[in-house]
Amino acid sequence: MLAYDMPLYRPPSEGDNLIVQATLGCSFNRCGFCSMYRSKTFSVRPLDEVERDVARAAAVWPEAHRVFLADGDAMTLPADRLHAILDILHAHLPRLARVSAYATPANILKKTPEELESLRARKLSLVYIGVESGDADMLKRITKGASPRGIATALNKARDCGIKTSATVILGLGGRTHWRQHIEGTAEVINQAPPNFLSTLQLYLEPERRADFLDTFAKQGDAFVPQDDLAVLDELETLLRLLDPPRPVIFRSNHASNALPLAGTLPKDSPRLADTVKAARAGLVGMRPAHRRSL
Repeated sequence: MLAYDMPLYRPPSEGDNLIVQATLGCSFNRCGFCSMYRSKTFSVRPLDEVERDVARAAAVWPEAHRVFLADGDAMTLPADRLHAILDILHAHLPRLARVSAYATPANILKKTPEELESLRARKLSLVYIGVESGDADMLKRITKGASPRGIATALNKARDCGIKTSATVILGLGGRTHWRQHIEGTAEVINQAPPNFLSTLQLYLEPERRADFLDTFAKQGDAFVPQDDLAVLDELETLLRLLDPPRPVIFRSNHASNALPLAGTLPKDSPRLADTVKAARAGLVGMRPAHRRSL
């Protein structure tokens, strides 16, 4: 339908929705584990190009009602530019019900509550935020450019302004030596600032990122020692037993990178999910074979 500037990424749940590239690449693009946008230089697409894409899509899919704004963090755009893009979407898609985008914590923190509320009024109602870890040391080791306090503040700020949040954390990120501080810190942030949705990914380093990741990690004091699947299950069970959010969080570990797909609502289903992980570790529940996993 559209001639996208590749590579193009979107959350799994956006697979059936219209994707519009408002920006190209990622404005931060320095996370040590991530190779998604390394081939792109960040740029903002001209409004006339965005409108041309939307008009072309609307001509063949007029009933499209959900739109994902790509690339890496369209929420880095100023509020007035986002207003213009949202107005274009409304003009061409009469059934528009929801607009979503990736966002970094900094994207949210830099906008005022009034700006976020104005975006929500124009139906930008969901942002996907990579939390990765809630441990300060771990965030430095992966060059996340965020702090636990900043992440929690951003999650709460978006939610308070009526924008739903979908957060991801990465299992295996601390390696064998630092996994417990990684998981405990992550649980603490999520309990302080519960997102609407929480998903896990399992660490996978593309070959071109591996050397840089290991080097940056080691500069904080010691080498990264990877976790195997059973150790990652220890992390997952510990996380589930520590999570006790004050409001319901829809939890999933069904991303293709995970060894064990799970689904439930926290904290109600936390004991059941943790017991399932324990059973998988004992060989009583099957896990996804490594050759069937991907990013």
